[in-house]
Amino acid sequence: MSPERDRERRDFVERSGWRGAEIVPRPGDASTRSYARVDLNGRKAMLMDQPQAAEAPTAPASATPEERRALGYNAIARLAGGDVARFVAASNYLRGLGLSAPETYAADPERGFALIEDLGDALYADVLTDGHGDERTLYESAAEVLAALHADRAPATLHPGKALHAYDETALLAEIDLMTEWYLPYALGRAATPDEVAEHRALWRKALESVTEPLPVFVHRDYHAQNLLWLPERNGTARVGLIDFQDAVAGTRAYDLISLTEDARRDVPQEIAEAATQRYLAATGADPERYKAQMAVMAAQRNAKIAGIFARLYKRDGKPRYLSYLPRVWGHLNRDLEHPALTALKSWYDKTIPRDRRGEIKGA
Repeated sequence: MSPERDRERRDFVERSGWRGAEIVPRPGDASTRSYARVDLNGRKAMLMDQPQAAEAPTAPASATPEERRALGYNAIARLAGGDVARFVAASNYLRGLGLSAPETYAADPERGFALIEDLGDALYADVLTDGHGDERTLYESAAEVLAALHADRAPATLHPGKALHAYDETALLAEIDLMTEWYLPYALGRAATPDEVAEHRALWRKALESVTEPLPVFVHRDYHAQNLLWLPERNGTARVGLIDFQDAVAGTRAYDLISLTEDARRDVPQEIAEAATQRYLAATGADPERYKAQMAVMAAQRNAKIAGIFARLYKRDGKPRYLSYLPRVWGHLNRDLEHPALTALKSWYDKTIPRDRRGEIKGA
């Protein structure tokens, strides 16, 4: 952190009524965000430091459907750059549903700071590693949160004035291109050919037809054990603390449950994944056969995207630690591709990326 940014951060904390507080940095992640724990005589908060990213433009009334779709994807792509105001808006929405998102104590979106409720350190990933939580209870509770979140369709905007962008075909296909743009060169040592890219995209366009959502729901987009906290002192769905939701979009009901059960960072036993799925189905009344087909397609889409992202983090951003997750991600993807809805795509992967190049770790 630059001295100037550090001064801005301390100035924000003081202006927010926390003068003299101790500020202790927290470990970072793959994004440009950073966090610090703030302590003032036992009064605690979390400081989010997120340099502001520009908002994507809104489509004019005269825009064609394709122009609108492209603008929608560009908006989603820019979410990775961060927006404190979007975090606050999403948190307000989730808290309005009775869910445990952090309360915002103070925010300066222009400079990219927010002082938020400290939900503690009981991340699912840590609680389960330490053996202090019942895995089935935690995962079924997380599924119940999704059922509550999906009881209504996604709002068009999050108060105050943040559009909840559509996670539609344009966005999903652009993410799929990460496989051919980044993972294939990483694994094969050559660029994907134009024919390979075009066929991959066409096959995915066909597969994604089955997950069209007539009533899109709020999609957290990174719903897994490192972004959920266990708060057993609370009741019902409030027992699950939610963080890292500022990239939320409006899309399919299957995406977040797959994020939870096919975690890139930890192995989720099949019986636990099935228990969470059954709890969601029971709570929502969704058609099991149709929903599980959607899950298979979205699981494959997400894992193909993640493989591309991790290759990019290594090659472009110099972060080799993410390569260690590739074997697990490819284990998920290989299994996903066995679903009948993905037969044609399985053939593409089988002829294009040999099994021994899937999940290969280089440079880690």
